[in-house]
Amino acid sequence: MRTVLLTGFEPFDQDPVNPSWEAARLLDGCMIDEDVMIVARELPCAFATAGECLVRLIDEWRPVMVIATGLAPGRSEISMERVAININDARIPDNLGEQPVDTAVVVGGPAAYFSTLPIKAMVKAVREAGIAASVSQTAGTFVCNQVFYRMQHVLAGTSARSGFIHVPSEALMALPSLVEGLRIAVCAAWSTSVDVLEVGGQVS
Repeated sequence: MRTVLLTGFEPFDQDPVNPSWEAARLLDGCMIDEDVMIVARELPCAFATAGECLVRLIDEWRPVMVIATGLAPGRSEISMERVAININDARIPDNLGEQPVDTAVVVGGPAAYFSTLPIKAMVKAVREAGIAASVSQTAGTFVCNQVFYRMQHVLAGTSARSGFIHVPSEALMALPSLVEGLRIAVCAAWSTSVDVLEVGGQVS
């Protein structure tokens, strides 16, 4: 049995729940092909532990694909992230009270990594199901971006494809729609080897 590792974050910034984990955990055990199963796991929202937790999960499961998810407050669409940057610049403290400013995710690492997922095909599939989705050009500079960058760094040069999805709050997208949109995105990522050529950019 092959696995797709899907992660979400624990609650942070005094929120009682994090919809990234609430959606991901409902897809744990979901089959997306006859021999491909989603394994969902929760990550801590802390710079010191989130990346290491993800690396341990990758070592444990040896997944064929890894998709991390996180909450993007204020966004109303499921956002397929294009790029992770090698910078931590926290607007607020994480769950351990740490607030790094202008530090490297990986000292000496590349300035950025692109997602290796077919992000535009994923957006297209989710939209065709009537669920709002878009390509995002920034994963921020908080723990989400740190996990995204660490994931791409660890998997660089391997056959495993990987990337990051930001999800809206439940106030802006009901959990059933979020779960279904995430499921469709994962299935599209798995079944698409060459991304579609569609507009996904932004003017500013």
